[in-house]
Amino acid sequence: MTVESVTPDAPDASGTTEASGTTEASDEAARVRTDATGLRVAPVAGGGIPGLGHGLKLVRDPLTFMSQLRDHGDIVRLKLGPKTVYAVTTPALTGALALSPDYIISGPLWESLEGLLGKEGVATANGPLHRRQRRTIQPAFKLDAIPAYGPIIEEEAHALTERWASGEPVDCTSESFRIAVRVAARCLLRGQYMDERAERLCVALATVFRGMYRRMVVPLGPLYKLPLPANREFNRALADLHRVVDEIVSERRASGQKPDDLLTALLEAKDDNGDPIGEQEIHDQVVAILTPGSETIASTIMWLLQALAKHPEHGDRVRDEVLAVTGGRPVAFEDIHKLTHTNNVVVEVMRLRPAVWILTRRAVTDTELGGYRIPAGADIIYSPYAIQRDPKSYARNLEFDPDRWLPERVKDVPKFAMRPFSVGNRKCPSDHFSMAQLSLITAALATKYRFEYVPGSDDATHVGITLRPNRLMLRPVVR
Repeated sequence: MTVESVTPDAPDASGTTEASGTTEASDEAARVRTDATGLRVAPVAGGGIPGLGHGLKLVRDPLTFMSQLRDHGDIVRLKLGPKTVYAVTTPALTGALALSPDYIISGPLWESLEGLLGKEGVATANGPLHRRQRRTIQPAFKLDAIPAYGPIIEEEAHALTERWASGEPVDCTSESFRIAVRVAARCLLRGQYMDERAERLCVALATVFRGMYRRMVVPLGPLYKLPLPANREFNRALADLHRVVDEIVSERRASGQKPDDLLTALLEAKDDNGDPIGEQEIHDQVVAILTPGSETIASTIMWLLQALAKHPEHGDRVRDEVLAVTGGRPVAFEDIHKLTHTNNVVVEVMRLRPAVWILTRRAVTDTELGGYRIPAGADIIYSPYAIQRDPKSYARNLEFDPDRWLPERVKDVPKFAMRPFSVGNRKCPSDHFSMAQLSLITAALATKYRFEYVPGSDDATHVGITLRPNRLMLRPVVR
């Protein structure tokens, strides 16, 4: 699929009208058009369908569509139903967007996620509420707090290798979710009861994130409230996710225990007036800890397993590196900083297969970005997947090459071309925690096993709010 030429459009808010003509001429004309203030007017991507705009393209082949937008300008306008959305296509401008106070967390992505994340959790809040919530949760993720989680991550990583039998097929989706949920629950919520709930989260999140993505790119409003089978399945899955969270909070309260963990911090947190935070905020915060975090970590583990199967030479290098560091003992948390190639494998997987592949912001004032006019209230969309595969930023951009992250080569990567945990005040607070568990799990798995595809395995990319393999089935074989 290709992104078509700029097409004629109705006058926009600046009073300008897009030029028509040949593909090359109209595209170039739109790029240099300016409004009355001298700011450039972003071109409109062609091929939209009346009533749906570019939503159908974002359903049929979103990764290709978003990746090809870079050929038509640094910022390109899209239509999602009746809405105009500005797509940002360059690393520098995504960095400027993330760091500017002129934009907040909002837009189609976050609106579609409100049914899951609510409006009072750290993932969706803005302004003073977000700052207060960051202060509550940040101590759990400080760099000096991470080593305390080391024994739990080690135990879960090695337990995973013991669960698997050499030569027996493994469902990588359920196994990845299982360990992601268990690590989050044990480290942050001190939960010892998450196996059955991990499976419920795995099944429900797949349905919910698929449905939320459709609601984002094809905003049909009332049609999603009709009693259709897909809508009923979505509503059941969403309700079960919220039940899981309510169960966790209720069980902690009933226990009377107050361990030094993130859930205790939330239950004892105070608002700006010194009063206990509300039940809805506690609920939304726990949802933000367990669901997006588990989904993104689990998806990354799936892609790491796929990489070890598809590129066995890198699995061999990880094993050799681990043995050189440990001398044959089980890999431990304290070894992670010495595992250069292992860490680079994780980073390269996150570059090519980012779990979070699409993000949105909203302009809170009339502003500009890269010389383009952005009106107040405009929604901005960008794709880390497209940014991190841009041939202008990476030599052999589609190759799996962990060595590109070696010190002598990483200097060639442009600033903001690889920011898997974002930047600025929306930077993921759990970045060090996430990298520690991903590296340790990769080291433990690659040291014990090499991986083979099982007939019928499907590692094609499933696109929802996150990216994951369709149905990855592998056979671990003891080395």
